[in-house]
Amino acid sequence: MTNSAVSILEVVRVNPPPSDSFTLPLTYFDLGWLKLHPVDRVIFYHVPELTRSSLIPKLTSSLSATLLHYLPLAGRLVWDSIDTKPSIVYSPDNKDAVHVTVAESNGDLSYFTGDQPRHATEFHPLVPELTVFDESARVLAVQITLFPNQGFCLGVSAHHAVLDGKTTAMFLRAWAHNCKQEQKDLPHDLIPFLDRTVVKDPTGIETKLLNRWLSASNNKPSLKLFPSKKIGSDILRVTYRLTQENIKKLRERVETESVAKQLRLSTFVITYAYVITCMVKMRGGDPTRFVCIGFASDFRSRLNPPLPSTFFGNCVVGSGDFDVKAEPILEEREGKGFISAVEIMTGWVNGLCPENIEKSMLLPFEAFKRMEPGRQMISVAGSTRLGIYGSDFGWGKPVKVEIVTIDKDASVSLSESGDGSGGGVEIGVCLKQDDVERFGSLFSSGLK
Repeated sequence: MTNSAVSILEVVRVNPPPSDSFTLPLTYFDLGWLKLHPVDRVIFYHVPELTRSSLIPKLTSSLSATLLHYLPLAGRLVWDSIDTKPSIVYSPDNKDAVHVTVAESNGDLSYFTGDQPRHATEFHPLVPELTVFDESARVLAVQITLFPNQGFCLGVSAHHAVLDGKTTAMFLRAWAHNCKQEQKDLPHDLIPFLDRTVVKDPTGIETKLLNRWLSASNNKPSLKLFPSKKIGSDILRVTYRLTQENIKKLRERVETESVAKQLRLSTFVITYAYVITCMVKMRGGDPTRFVCIGFASDFRSRLNPPLPSTFFGNCVVGSGDFDVKAEPILEEREGKGFISAVEIMTGWVNGLCPENIEKSMLLPFEAFKRMEPGRQMISVAGSTRLGIYGSDFGWGKPVKVEIVTIDKDASVSLSESGDGSGGGVEIGVCLKQDDVERFGSLFSSGLK
């Protein structure tokens, strides 16, 4: 552990420019994520010459300008006993605003931005807390932490029932654009589409999800989140990388050795299948055991008619299987385990269609009840297509992006590679020391 400490200097309320009150109902896509923990990201910038007086006013004034387009982010999620479902409400009379925590760290920025094992808990003080009560919850919280003479980081905590990764990335790039350009005119692809009438619900998924959430909280509306796992000081955060060349070779291996037809060999499928293989082999154990494997897919372009690519909110649906047999993935013969993982992933990706949305969204409620304790769970946060490394606030691109919340739920994070090499992937994992060594050995030997 490093001996770095974070001191909170002030909390600033950032208001949008004067605006009318605003209400945005949740869609069934949002309701699927209602009680899941927020997604916490930390984005690091190396700018040694920056001072607090040159950084904070610029970031807060550009945030205010950006909130003009992203008004829901300044509001609250509200669900009280008279409302049939939760809505996002922004009201200037309620003094709604984004709370920005300004902090300073005496730590070493290069330690946090490295790929080597770092203690997961050391990232927690860099993320603000998102306040959530039964009847209301903040939508967004921001923390700016200055590392004097080194740079700064932005910690962003976003309520998962209000925005998915694509919306979060769009907002961050819009904020960065306003800060760098010092103008309020956003390019069209950064202006969110806020109309909810475009989301059709012919089979009543919304009602079914609301009933599930109500029955989980004694039939009283409650926004309280599922309890988060306590993270011990023995959990380490490590970054692994696949280069474009690594991915090409893995893809060629599948094309040569698999007899399955019409395989999906996207960068995501190849990368995630490879990570799954290393994770399952790292755990080892009884080959007849079951593993729970999941991922979320963006459905904006999969719906009929498709939603605009700038649609604000959630449009992601969880996919995968709660009962995957470990046996085919544990197969040692000539990398057969990885080939099996790609074939399994292909089946799931082929099943991503509007007809399967309801089943996918309701399945977790039943599956979690019957799962035995200790079952290995693997899920993924982030995406290689979000472009968070494009968030340049005027001081250059980020040197590192970390999704802090992967330490809570044994998920892995994926993002495009931040080193500018193009086509590569950054993979974040949080594991115990022994598992880090096992995973790292499997990861490197499988690429030889």
